[in-house]
Amino acid sequence: MSLSPAVRARIEALLADHRVVLFMKGTRLAPQCGFSAAAADRLNALLDDYHSVNVLADEEIRAGIKEFGNWPTIPQLYVDGELVGGADIVQSMFDSGQLHELFGKPAPDRTPPELNITDAAAEQIRAALGGAGDACLFLVVDGHYQPQFQLREAGDHDIIAQANGLEIHFDAASAQRARGAQIDWTQTPHGVGLAIFLPQAPRIDIKPLDVRSLQQRLQRGELTVIDVRADEERAHAPFAGAEAFTPQTHARLTELPKDTPLAFLCHHGVSSRNAAEHFRDHGFTDLYNIEGGIDAWSREIDPSVPRY
Repeated sequence: MSLSPAVRARIEALLADHRVVLFMKGTRLAPQCGFSAAAADRLNALLDDYHSVNVLADEEIRAGIKEFGNWPTIPQLYVDGELVGGADIVQSMFDSGQLHELFGKPAPDRTPPELNITDAAAEQIRAALGGAGDACLFLVVDGHYQPQFQLREAGDHDIIAQANGLEIHFDAASAQRARGAQIDWTQTPHGVGLAIFLPQAPRIDIKPLDVRSLQQRLQRGELTVIDVRADEERAHAPFAGAEAFTPQTHARLTELPKDTPLAFLCHHGVSSRNAAEHFRDHGFTDLYNIEGGIDAWSREIDPSVPRY
């Protein structure tokens, strides 16, 4: 497939207007694939603002960016108009400190995190590692502080911690989030299993907000509503009074007092929760997810808003 002059011009304009551009599936606040989430997670840790392009909302850009940089997969990171690479390269550069250097940030702290693994948990982990061969045990903690153990090959820039006779590998971002982690084998909501407590995780809950309560609070002028949907969705089913989530909106919101009440809206209430968690991770304390999204608003409050 050849790249049309019109699409090339659109891509070149994006790169000219923004120093850092991540072409991804979803948005930086609501990624829609694991690879895009991993790349955005690393950039979010370093930059308060950058431009993300949701290729799922623009088929011309989705196909065109692959031709533009001769790079077959999404996501793709561009800095100063030059292709840096995809998710694996972004993660590797973050772990090595090259991404920090590129953006003028201090090198990552490579001090291994201190962990507390109980005897019962250590016994279960050793049993699970019995057939792992040369694979190493990684503890990955994503930007929403969701922990997950993984088995994979060691990397050149792994951060390695020792706890209760176990060797745990981390990438640079996970190592910071795992500091002070307590790991036990106990009863969980899903049955008996590993329970991982992360003291570094934000303790602010995202509060659910139904559309009738939303209507009342809007009438009282108590909330700022942020609509995280794509431009096409907002145009098709607009929500009066909400702010579209743009880089300019993000920059303005991050300057507000951290106790400012913010409510987030999407189609059904999933992407909006991811957006709320992003602001929670940045220290905001009064956050709401609009349950059911614009679909619930159309069904229960304003049937003139089209459903889709």
